[in-house]
Amino acid sequence: MRSSLLATAIATGLGLTALTAAGNANAAPPAVTAEQLAQLQAQIAALQAQVVELQAQNDAQSEVNVTQAKAIESTADTQKAVDGLKKLVNDTKIGGRMFFDMTDVDQTNNGNKTDASGYGVDVKRFYLTVDHKFTDVWSANLTTDFQYLSALSNTEVFVKKAYLQGKFDDAFVLRIGGADMPWVPFAEKYYGMRYVENTLIDRLSYGTSADWGLHAGGDLADGMMNYAVSVVNGRGYRNPSRSERMDVEGRFGFAPTQNTIIAVGGYSGKRGQDTQNIDPPQTAERFDAMAAYASSKFRVGGEYFSAKNWAVTNVREDKADGYSFWASVALTDGGITAFGRYDKAKLSKDIDPSLENTYYNVGVEFPVIKGFKVAAVYKNTHQENNAAVDLKTKEFGLWGDVSF
Repeated sequence: MRSSLLATAIATGLGLTALTAAGNANAAPPAVTAEQLAQLQAQIAALQAQVVELQAQNDAQSEVNVTQAKAIESTADTQKAVDGLKKLVNDTKIGGRMFFDMTDVDQTNNGNKTDASGYGVDVKRFYLTVDHKFTDVWSANLTTDFQYLSALSNTEVFVKKAYLQGKFDDAFVLRIGGADMPWVPFAEKYYGMRYVENTLIDRLSYGTSADWGLHAGGDLADGMMNYAVSVVNGRGYRNPSRSERMDVEGRFGFAPTQNTIIAVGGYSGKRGQDTQNIDPPQTAERFDAMAAYASSKFRVGGEYFSAKNWAVTNVREDKADGYSFWASVALTDGGITAFGRYDKAKLSKDIDPSLENTYYNVGVEFPVIKGFKVAAVYKNTHQENNAAVDLKTKEFGLWGDVSF
């Protein structure tokens, strides 16, 4: 731009000189010496050099401007990518949890030791979890479940949970896919020792912790009440197969204080056994009740269930019921905790009324570091009837819970 202005100025100056010369055409032409002509040529050459220099500077500035523009554009693209990655990282959480044990098992069946006896290390559960938040309403979860049992020399890997969640309000949260069932995870929350043992109906296989279907729940009245309902395939998270109809499980809870819960629940369905070619003669039904108190220092609670026709393919009707009591107390401010539990269940009240299952444990929990705790535990399980069943299992060792 500056070189163009200079060139215009030179041309204008030369034009004015020519006009002046023309205006004085009738006058006598001035005498021009060789020295004046040389000076004029030198001035013109200097002006030409300045024009060239200004043009070069203009071209260089143009290249700088282009480079700066590209750099700004590249920086903007980089910042956009960084912002996108930052949002992805901030909106995605990856975690895990492992339950393991190292124990000695002494199991006898009618007085004879079984192959389940002996020392071993088990990884009862290893969960890897990915949570991603799309918006304040929509999110997604993927949880894998790994299990290794030394007694069975068996390793299993499952997708335990895989769902899309819409949290429209604290009172209404919808999950589509494989997700927590209303009862078992809820009871685990108040029991607090899941890594040592499953809760009552999970241990006895009268319920499962997750299944595939539609799940809804939420908190009401500022958290004083809560509910959950699931319409599911009925065969648990390990088997997402189809059936003729879906099962229903629900729960309603009342929390008079922040640490106290009174809850009831139920289940009804064919447990995924009704297919195109099989029509089970029975419909499984289950009633649940629980009352518990849980704080950082003290836990106490009890759970009860009654089930009817849980084996839906049986021709004869049957019933079962049972209860569980648990308690724990912190012995030190550092988190050392003593705990115990007692279960009793009748597994076949109509077909085999003498069939019973008794279970108890006692132990002490020790925190190691944040997210890692171990417990020294003694367990005793006895299943028997008046006929040939007399299965006794005693287990002592260390159980661990690692979460991150």
